[in-house]
Amino acid sequence: MKEMSFTDHLNDLRKMVINTLIIITLGFGVTYSFGVEISEFLLLPLRSALLNEQAGQVVYTGLLDKVISELEIAFWASTILTSPLWFYQVWRFIGPALHEHEAKAVRPFLLVGFLLFIAGTLFAYFIAFPLAFKVFLTSGVTNVTAMIELKDYLSMSIKVLVFLGFMFQVPNILVILGFMGIVTKYSLRSMRRYIYVVLSVIAAVFTTPDVVSMMLVWVPLIILFELGILAVSFIVHPYLAKKHGVLNE
Repeated sequence: MKEMSFTDHLNDLRKMVINTLIIITLGFGVTYSFGVEISEFLLLPLRSALLNEQAGQVVYTGLLDKVISELEIAFWASTILTSPLWFYQVWRFIGPALHEHEAKAVRPFLLVGFLLFIAGTLFAYFIAFPLAFKVFLTSGVTNVTAMIELKDYLSMSIKVLVFLGFMFQVPNILVILGFMGIVTKYSLRSMRRYIYVVLSVIAAVFTTPDVVSMMLVWVPLIILFELGILAVSFIVHPYLAKKHGVLNE
């Protein structure tokens, strides 16, 4: 770990942010050219649910809705597709702050972080979306037709994909913090009840205001947190014990 001044840290942070923005901007040029295909892909789970339940259709009400939707879709799709590159930028920023043995231990988890990010988006698309749509379309009164606004749906769906992609980083982040000595399995267990409350607030903020959709996000977050504790227990603690002897609580 090299000694760096506060100004050096700020300069490195600035470089990381600028490089990340450049990467996402370049990716935006690619994803925008496939905006229609990406939009159709996002609409598949909803259209399937609407067809199965014979519940309604997707509509747009504003002249520019489709154009605005494709611009937003392109940005978030670029964030997902370029994630390996900006993950590397994040690593270049935090790497110098670690000791050599910490950096060596953390490095493999960069790949793990990318895989978890993709796993989060796949979970949202193939599991959370179909379950949520089925519940939403079959709950409440019957003999009514759903008119789903295109722009609102596309904006919500792509943000949920990115959000769950980031949330699936929880085990990875806990492992990295464990290698840095910031958390241990003991401290995480002692904070469990408070973390559950924080995760419930996050789930409530990033979902529609109903219990079902909140639970569809909150429960996976709880599972991810518990997996993080297990990872710290069975990966971080044995490694640090081998390097330094007894691990303090």
